[in-house]
Amino acid sequence: MSTLFTNFFQKINHISPQESDFTEVLSTIALKPKTLYFYGKLPQNMVKTAKKQNNPNVKLHNKTPQESSQKSRTHTIKTRPKTVAIVGSRHNTKYGEEVAYKLAYELSKKGVIVVSGLAFGIDSIAHKGCLDAGGTTIAVLGTPIDQIYPVNHKSLAEQILHQNGAIMSEYPPHNTTDTPLAPGEYYDEATGKRLLNLKASFLYRNRLIAGLSDIVVVVEAAEKSGSLNTATHALEQGKDVYAVPGNITNPYSQGCNKLIRQGAIPYTEPTDILRELFPEDHIKHHRAFRQANLFGDTDVETKILQAIFAGARTGEEIMQSAILPPEVFGEAVSLLEIKGRLRSLGMNTWSLA
Repeated sequence: MSTLFTNFFQKINHISPQESDFTEVLSTIALKPKTLYFYGKLPQNMVKTAKKQNNPNVKLHNKTPQESSQKSRTHTIKTRPKTVAIVGSRHNTKYGEEVAYKLAYELSKKGVIVVSGLAFGIDSIAHKGCLDAGGTTIAVLGTPIDQIYPVNHKSLAEQILHQNGAIMSEYPPHNTTDTPLAPGEYYDEATGKRLLNLKASFLYRNRLIAGLSDIVVVVEAAEKSGSLNTATHALEQGKDVYAVPGNITNPYSQGCNKLIRQGAIPYTEPTDILRELFPEDHIKHHRAFRQANLFGDTDVETKILQAIFAGARTGEEIMQSAILPPEVFGEAVSLLEIKGRLRSLGMNTWSLA
C-alpha cells in the first residue's frame, strides 16, 4: 500500500445524514441510516448569487437610499449538485463497458456527481469514466468502512479520494462495539462479537446508492441482479430509472430489458440524462440550434426558413412573408425538401424538418 493511500485512509469521518448537504436526502428514505462513515470529502451545495427585488413598485427615478438598497439587494441560492447512480453487472460485456464509461465521462464533464458501488464490472467502469473526465465520484460500500471491497480496488479508491471524492459506508470499523447495529449487522450469540451478513448488507447498501442520486441508470444486469434491487429502491423513492436496452440473447441484458418492459426509461445516449438534469440548458441549446439552422444555401432559402420559423405555414403565407414569386418559391422549397430542411405537411403547408 502506498504512503499516499495510507495517508488518505487514516481518518474516518462519521456524521448523521442531516449533517451534510449532500447526504441530507437520505433522511427521507425508508430505513434511513443513523450514521454514515466516510473517507474523503463529500460534495457541497453549489452557491449562486441572484439579484432580488423586494419591492417591485419602487421606481428607478428619484430613489431614496433605502429604495436604492432594495433594488440592488442580492440573495444566494444553494442547490445540491446533480447526482446520477450508474450500476450494473459485475460480469459486463464490452458493450456495457463502452456505455457506462461514456455516460460517466460525459456526465462528469457537466459537473454531475457519479455514485456507484466500487464493485467489479460496471461500477468500477463508471468510477473510472468519471475520474478520467476530472469529475467527482462517490463509492458506497456494503462492507465496514475500514474494509475496502473488493481489495483489488484499493488503488481505485485511492484515486477517488485523490480527486476530492468519497468512500462511504453505514457500517462502522469492524472492531467497533459502542454504536447501534446497522441493517445487516447482528451479534454472535456465542462470542458476543459484532458480525455482518454480507449478502444482506450489499442489498441494504443499494438503498443508499439510490437515495443519494437524482437518477439511477442500470447499464447491464442479469434477471436476478443486485442492480435491479437498486432500481427498485429508486422507484420506491420516486426517482427516475433508466435502463440500457441490450441483446435479447445476452443473459446480462435480461434484467435491463425486463426493467424497460416494466416502465423504466430506455437509455440511448448521455443527452437522455443531461436533458432531464438540465432542462434549461437543453432549451437554450435547442433554440440556438434552431436559430443557427435558419440559414439556407441561398438568400431565398434563408427567407423561406425564417418565414416558417416565424409562423408561416401555407405556401401563400410563406411567399407573402418572404416576398417571393410563385416560381422562385416552388423551386426553392423543392430543393429544401430534398436537402432535408423542410417537411411537407400536405395541402401546400410546410414545417421545418
